[in-house]
Amino acid sequence: MATIVPLSDAVADLVRDGDEVALEGNSALIPFAAAHEVIRLRPRDLTLVRMSPDLVYDQLVGAGCARKLVFSWAANPVLGVTGSLHRLQDALVNAWPAPLEIEEHSHAGMTARYVAGASGLPFGMLRGYAGTDLPQYTASVATVRCPFTGEELDAVSALNPDVAIVHAQRADKSGNVQFRGAGGMQREAVLAARRSLVTVEEIVDELSPVPDATVLPSFAVTAVAHAPGGAAPSAADGFYDRDDEAYRAWDEISRDRTRFGLWLEGIRVEGTDTV
Repeated sequence: MATIVPLSDAVADLVRDGDEVALEGNSALIPFAAAHEVIRLRPRDLTLVRMSPDLVYDQLVGAGCARKLVFSWAANPVLGVTGSLHRLQDALVNAWPAPLEIEEHSHAGMTARYVAGASGLPFGMLRGYAGTDLPQYTASVATVRCPFTGEELDAVSALNPDVAIVHAQRADKSGNVQFRGAGGMQREAVLAARRSLVTVEEIVDELSPVPDATVLPSFAVTAVAHAPGGAAPSAADGFYDRDDEAYRAWDEISRDRTRFGLWLEGIRVEGTDTV
């Protein structure tokens, strides 16, 4: 059953050196506050998993927390195809602040991996990798033959992160979680993970029914932390919109190691969550 704990305590308890960590959220409800708490605690050698790495993983990579990234697309979404993640690029090209290994998938492949992990299955299947060289270079991709039709299909190993971290609108005092808006793989990531943390905008006595909202039951969640504004600068439907100016500002901050270092020092020392 989920316990309601302060954010700093939850991150300190759940995220450990060498963990595989998934911070999910599809352009909205991205758990920035939790990610910044991870940066403050400085765990090392993390394998970061995410459908679409953007600013939050650029920051974690730049902080030296990661040794590997498992992903399907990476960019600053406000700047589109020109929106490079400069800290990620620096790690890949120059091994700064540390070398970074990458494992790339399509969105469909990552989805199949999460669904398999959430379903307690060893692998997922899709057709989208046919004709590619991914099986040659990616250990989590293989081929299987259907026992019913004989068709050869692509197989991807299940994702079962050590920790999944997501953000939601609200939870009740028992730790049941409700989130709505732009959906992603938050539910599947939590169900697939060994441990999970959900940060929320508010904690209420009882959850009210909301059309199209998803509920994660308390028994599927390890910890819930009250973190108002915890998804900013991304959006939280019903609470705040995405701060596009913060995303644009990050492009300049992250281009320069010195300027990034000043931002990082503010996160570590002052506990600011400005971007």
